[in-house]
Amino acid sequence: MAYKVVVDAGHGGEDPGAVYEGRREKDDTLRLALAVGEILENSGINVIYTRTEDVYQTPFQKAQIANAENADFFISIHRNSSPEPNQYSGVESLVYDKSGEKLEMAENINGALGELGFEELGVKARPGLVVLRRTKMPAVLVEAGFLNNDRDNELFDEKFSQVAQGIAEGILGTLEKESMEEQRYYRVQTGAFKVRQNAEKMLQELLEAGYPAFLLAEDGYFKVQVGAYQQLNNAITMERRLRKQGYSTMITV
Repeated sequence: MAYKVVVDAGHGGEDPGAVYEGRREKDDTLRLALAVGEILENSGINVIYTRTEDVYQTPFQKAQIANAENADFFISIHRNSSPEPNQYSGVESLVYDKSGEKLEMAENINGALGELGFEELGVKARPGLVVLRRTKMPAVLVEAGFLNNDRDNELFDEKFSQVAQGIAEGILGTLEKESMEEQRYYRVQTGAFKVRQNAEKMLQELLEAGYPAFLLAEDGYFKVQVGAYQQLNNAITMERRLRKQGYSTMITV
């Protein structure tokens, strides 16, 4: 499955986001969003950017872009801030609620950034944020360290490529797992028995004939099945072969 991911650089244009000693959040987020997007694109992901230059968009406009693209995931890149300089440090991710793929992706991203030396502040539910509430797909807002923390800025700058790679790997790891879970396998069933001994007899017969057979206990029956094929045509070929051998067959998913 070819995934479509919207990568959003937080703030922009007339909205600088957090500011600290001349450093502006909107600049850091754009740089990081483009770097993350490039890694995703090189990994075969269809990436849509909400912005690629210094322009202003309302949070609702950002959500509209993702919805119009019918994207699979929405990732918003930000940097945190605190009332006082160097008061807090660390990375955290925000989600609409703590469930599903978005939670897993947020945890994966936090973990990857934690390995670079950032303190992990966890995943927090923020249902009031427009980009999380108005997007129709799983959405994660990443706070890549505190803009007004000198140590976080040092990590952000010195390990910038690794930060981008970590966020991208957190996204890709979640997508890969989801893709594996969605994969269908076709099997050929040769029998379903109430008595296990009868099923084992058929199983042994198939194994001795060289078939990749196995026994599955399900729904009160002992089912004898052959193969696990990603392509339906391969399962059909095996079904015909077994039917010629006298088995009563059916294809299951």
